[in-house]
Order: sequence, then structure tokens, then C-alpha cells
Amino acid sequence: MNDLAIETHGLVKVFGSNRAVDGVDLAIPRGGVHGFLGPNGAGKTTTIRVLATLARPDGGTARVLGRDVVTEANEVRQRVSLTGQFASVDEDLTGRENLRLIGRLFGHRGAAARRRADELLDAFGLGDAGDRQVKKYSGGMRRRIDIAASIVVTPELLFLDEPTTGLDPRSRNEVWDIVRAMVSSGTTVLLTTQYLDEADQLADRISVIDRGKVIAEGTSTELKASVGSGSLHVRVMDRVDREAARAILERELAVDVREEADPNALSANVDEQGRVTRALSALDDARIPLAQFSLGQPTLDEVFLSLTGHPAEETTETEVDAA
Repeated sequence: MNDLAIETHGLVKVFGSNRAVDGVDLAIPRGGVHGFLGPNGAGKTTTIRVLATLARPDGGTARVLGRDVVTEANEVRQRVSLTGQFASVDEDLTGRENLRLIGRLFGHRGAAARRRADELLDAFGLGDAGDRQVKKYSGGMRRRIDIAASIVVTPELLFLDEPTTGLDPRSRNEVWDIVRAMVSSGTTVLLTTQYLDEADQLADRISVIDRGKVIAEGTSTELKASVGSGSLHVRVMDRVDREAARAILERELAVDVREEADPNALSANVDEQGRVTRALSALDDARIPLAQFSLGQPTLDEVFLSLTGHPAEETTETEVDAA
């Protein structure tokens, strides 16, 4: 048996003059969570649509669970499931009615469909809301019922396309727990996200995609190590001192220093932590008081900024709908 859940070579998808997917190569093993990280418009959703057989590739090859997504599309569809960015259940039906309906569509008889619906409602903490119309659910409840609907028949591979977009922190944590539970039961998950902490929390390995191309891949730790051994964050007391502080830090650290959105803040990736002490002393000698400073491991956000020149949650040109 092929031990790869997903394998692509030179995958391309074009919409007019826009190469939404531009030569993507992936080799994702079965089991665990693989993160697909990038900003809006990077090509994440289009890649997922091709892998889930919802869009036909314009170049390259793609195999999912050992089956070709073009010539063996039906076999792929029988083994995978997709949960997109927005709820795909019928909002006028109750949660229980939605799950029973999907169960019947997948071939469950009436009693079996009812049992599976009840099991999922309990497992996702929706037992008390099962007879309520989905349009009356909170955002977190909608995401949970949507994921529940996608695993009425447990898939070998689950595509989760930005499953926590717009959710509050508590609801996001609930979705994360559900993902971990599915993985522990044997499902492979391909998770697309623009939230760096989400990839950090869930993914065993991460592919970073930008403008239709995979630009880096590795574990979270490997990706962070690729941009430096440490990350220095400095906040000056008075924002008028920031430019002078930046010049001093660049001189002492011998690296580029970034201005953060906070008008008092600066940050830099450093390889030689001994330089940090000298840099802070130089700021003190220049009588530039600091409100705070810290030295720690680089974040995935800093990884993405280093690789692409822009933050991961920056909105770029929206992908053209593959429909």
C-alpha cells in the first residue's frame, strides 16, 4: 500500500491569467495532521478543491490515497471528506435532521442513520441542541455540526479548509480538540489555515504556500530554526526613539530589524545571542529607555515574514472561484 495520503508533482490550476496553483509538489504521509499555511489568495483552497476532485487540474499530477484525482475521481471521493470555510449543512433543518439526511445519502438505513446522528451529536457536544434549527446555532456550534456532517462516514482523509475562520478562542479550541480526536482514530487531516498558532498547535508538518507555490516545508521547529536561533522583541518607552533604536540594533546585531505595527516596537531574528547583550547596552548608552524586551524562539509569523516579505495573515488577491 502507498504510504502517502497525498502526492502531487507540478500541480497547476489556472483561472484566466491567474495561476492560482503554480507547480505545487507535495508528499504527505498517512496519519497525523499536515498543515497547509498561507495568506488569503495563496492557493490553499484551490489546491484543496483539486485534491478533493472538485476542480480539474490544468497541469501536473495528483494522487490521493494512491488514486489519481482525474482518472480515479470516484474512488477518491469514496475515501475523503471536505469541510470548507463556511457551513455546508441546511440551516433550516435541525442538527439531527442534517446528520440523519447525510447518513441516508451515504446508504445507512433509517435506524442506522438515527444512531449515527445521535453518536455524532453527543461526541461533538451538541446533544442538547440536536433538535434546534442550525440557523439558531452559534458560530462554534455551526463549525462543529459541519465537521460532524463531514464524518458521518469516517473518511480516510479529511480536508479541513480554514475550519476556525471567524471563531472566538473558545470555539477554536473546541474545533482543535475535535481534530485531535479524529487523528487519534486513524483519520489523516490536511488542514489549511492562515492562523499561525493553529498550525503550531495541530500540525505534525507544515507546507508554506505563497502565490501558488510551496516555498518551505518542515516541522514547526524546523521552520522556526531556519530563520535564526532566537527572536528579539524590543519596545521603546517613547515612539520618537524607535528610529534611533533601530539603527543601533542593526549596527550591533548585524541583521535587519523590523518595525512592528505597534509604533514603539521593533523585532529581529538573531543567530548570535551574545550580540543581544551588547545591543541592549548600546541602547542604554544612547539613553534610549525601553518599556520591555524579550528574547525567545522565532514564531511562525516571523518565519512567514522572512520567507515571503509579508505577514501570513495579510490579505492578497482573492483566489478566483473554481466553480
